[in-house]
Amino acid sequence: MRLSVDLGDAVASELSLPFDRISLEMIYRGLYHFYVAHDKGLASDPVKYFAAPENQDLGIVKQQRKPKVKLIVAPFPDRQKGQSEFFFKPFSSTPLTIGIQA
Repeated sequence: MRLSVDLGDAVASELSLPFDRISLEMIYRGLYHFYVAHDKGLASDPVKYFAAPENQDLGIVKQQRKPKVKLIVAPFPDRQKGQSEFFFKPFSSTPLTIGIQA
C-alpha cells in the first residue's frame, strides 16, 4: 500500500495536481499495464507512464464531480419561498380521524 501512495504522490507532482485527485486503486490496477509495457520495452518509469497523455484512459486522475444542486419541485417556487410545506398546506390542526367522527 505504501508503494501505491508514494507512486500516487509522484504522479500527482508530475501532473501538477493535488494528491486527492489521484486514484490509488487505479494506480494499483494500472501496474499490470505498466508491467506489460515495461516487458515489451515501451516504458521504463512508472511515474512517466501514468502521467503520459496517451495513458489517461487508465483512470489515474479522478473526474471532478459537479456540485450538488438542491432541486425545488414546487410548481411556483417564487411564491412559496420561506414556507416549509412545498407540496401542501394543512387546512387545520385537527387530525383527520377526529374530524370524521364529529
